[in-house]
Amino acid sequence: GDPHSQNPSSRLTHDTLERVRYRILQHFNTTPEEYSVIFTSGCTAALKAVADSFPWRSPSDNEAGSCFSYLTDNHTSVVGIRGKTLSQGVVMLPVSPQSVEDRAKDKAQHNVDMCQTPHLFCYPAQSNFSGWKYPLNYVKGIQGRYLYPACDHPGRWFVLLDAASYISCSLLDLQKCPADFIPISFYKLFGFPTGLGALLVRNNAASILKKAYFGGGTATAYLSGEDYYLHATNISDRFEDGTVSFMDIIAINHAFDALYRITGGMHFIQQHTFGLARYTYLLLSSICHGNSQPVAQIYTQGQFESPSTQGPILNFNLVDSRGQIVGYSQVNRMASLYNIHLRTGCFCNTGACQYFLGITNQQMKRNVQAGHVCGDNIDMVDGQPTGSVRVSFGYMSTFEDCQKFLNFVVECFVEKPVTVNHLKLDKLRTATVPCCHITAHPIKITNREEEEVDEKEKPSDASLKGCEHGNAYTLTNIYIYPIKSCAAFEVYNWPVGPKGLLYDRGWMVVNKNGVCLSQKRESRLCLVQPQVHLSSNKLLLQASGMDSISVPLKNTADMHSSYEVCQSQVCGDRVETVDCGDEAALWFSEFLGQPCRLIRQNPNFSRDMEKRSSGATTTSLSLVNEAQYLLINHASVQLIQELLSSRQENSVGDQHLDTKNIISRFRANLVIAGVEAFEEDNWSQLMIGNTRFVVTSRCGRCHVVGVDQETGTKTKEPLLSLSSYRTGKVTFGVYLKHDLPPTSMAVLSTDSLVQPEL
Repeated sequence: GDPHSQNPSSRLTHDTLERVRYRILQHFNTTPEEYSVIFTSGCTAALKAVADSFPWRSPSDNEAGSCFSYLTDNHTSVVGIRGKTLSQGVVMLPVSPQSVEDRAKDKAQHNVDMCQTPHLFCYPAQSNFSGWKYPLNYVKGIQGRYLYPACDHPGRWFVLLDAASYISCSLLDLQKCPADFIPISFYKLFGFPTGLGALLVRNNAASILKKAYFGGGTATAYLSGEDYYLHATNISDRFEDGTVSFMDIIAINHAFDALYRITGGMHFIQQHTFGLARYTYLLLSSICHGNSQPVAQIYTQGQFESPSTQGPILNFNLVDSRGQIVGYSQVNRMASLYNIHLRTGCFCNTGACQYFLGITNQQMKRNVQAGHVCGDNIDMVDGQPTGSVRVSFGYMSTFEDCQKFLNFVVECFVEKPVTVNHLKLDKLRTATVPCCHITAHPIKITNREEEEVDEKEKPSDASLKGCEHGNAYTLTNIYIYPIKSCAAFEVYNWPVGPKGLLYDRGWMVVNKNGVCLSQKRESRLCLVQPQVHLSSNKLLLQASGMDSISVPLKNTADMHSSYEVCQSQVCGDRVETVDCGDEAALWFSEFLGQPCRLIRQNPNFSRDMEKRSSGATTTSLSLVNEAQYLLINHASVQLIQELLSSRQENSVGDQHLDTKNIISRFRANLVIAGVEAFEEDNWSQLMIGNTRFVVTSRCGRCHVVGVDQETGTKTKEPLLSLSSYRTGKVTFGVYLKHDLPPTSMAVLSTDSLVQPEL
């Protein structure tokens, strides 16, 4: 469904898209607090979005205008930004790759006059022409005004890092290079889907973007008859005009799964592809004709010394035995006969093509006059090449591919007998350092020390206590829900920690896209009966027809390396979670009949309810929806039961709902015996034993009350009775948070006296 709607399919789509955004940011080692993901139709559309919304400032009498600066080794889509800027009087400043560091200053140039004129510098993380990797520390150097041209132009400098070529075989860590704008294309990373890209925007820079056009979903309010418009607060919503390509976006999640399953991660891809490119470079550089004339002229800024400076791209022209360049069209036609797929021409990078092939501006213009345009087969003009041949390697490339290509060159373009320049080959080998081994540091997951309280044996009489108890206000029942949306686990005394009842909503089940499954989407979850055994450090999973299994309550040492840390969403909030392994995933998948996994909240991750609470203190949450606790009043339940009974007298075939069944449907943590029905709605705080609780709001979470927690079937009651009894927002129970210090522990016990305060 359209993610802009509120129906179940639309909400599922929206939640899945948010999960994909988290996964994209996780891939680039950043978070939604630092970056936002704006989906576009491709990398070029992402660049155009920056060009259209950047606050270009025209020069005035008092100060210079904005500057649009870019490396000459840039893709056409980057250079094309000047089509937007020139009409506004913005200074265009192309910069050669050598000038960035050669003309740098020793220290940052501080703005004495606090000039805030915005400037934009664009450079590629990896040249799509030669595969050369430009230093990622250019980002901080430009932002801090150390490097040229920022050091010569006062103002506020922003950096656009074109990562389209780089990310296909290398890991981009945005913690190390916090570029302001990063356009990417997903088919360069996965090979699928085409026509889908994204713009990653650093949140600190997002506020400068000024977007004029607004389409469906980007406006929070507007008037058709007056120039009144309020844009969406969220940067992603503001820039994604209309309905995004949500089916393709959802496919990205599966693409990440496939990429990591096949390769093991970007580090292995980088090592693999660099090894193939280096092998091909060494041999192609050393193969000679029978007269010892080299067979190839290779265009590179280095000698393939390291994967940190060179990507898996080899750009060259073949040369005959007389030293004359063979036109790239001829090479391409011959390669097609061998089922070898090459890219030829200037690769939408005229600047790099001119630099490496030595083509002047005047020659470029003469080539155009001679009829040569981008993408055609005119490979030679006046005996000079107009482009070159490019070989690119991806994670699916093999050593056999390299050999096939080299054999093709030898068979078709080398004058026999074939010779090898061993002196050059040995020199290149010694100049090449071993591949750098990047150590993957697993995220450490530790639990803070928790007080353990042995569970009391459950009494043989499992009937609800409540109104029979002599005290006016008494805590009669304590329920925890270890796995979100699964069955309750009733306890009789239990530790209270910084996030509420210990292990309450500590786990949740997600579908194959990483989206949380709730009873609204999968009602059979309530048939899973988790039990927490503190003494044995186990969460036991039970369900009818299934063998019981267990997962550890506390993280074991091997979880650091074997369990995946991922991003998910709960009630609109991002949460960091840890996968609980394949055994639990298979167990839930078999029981629910769909691929799913069990994940738990990362204990090191902090999620708070400050934005939902009027209190001054920040309160930590587990995977609950709104607050740490839900409390309901036994008197309120009895009133609902009376309403149900009166309705069911006029109905045929409806199952009678007893008090216990009704309480289970509302999935409360705390059940109290009160005096008046719904009097808890007016409480501001209460004491249970020695622990103070603050009432934060009424509960509006009544969608699940239509699910019978014993059978998993959906009914209309008691939601219909609640709706008819309480007009407006249907509520039942109140949300609480405790007043414990963040690291303190307490113990709740049934039969504790409850002292409400109005």
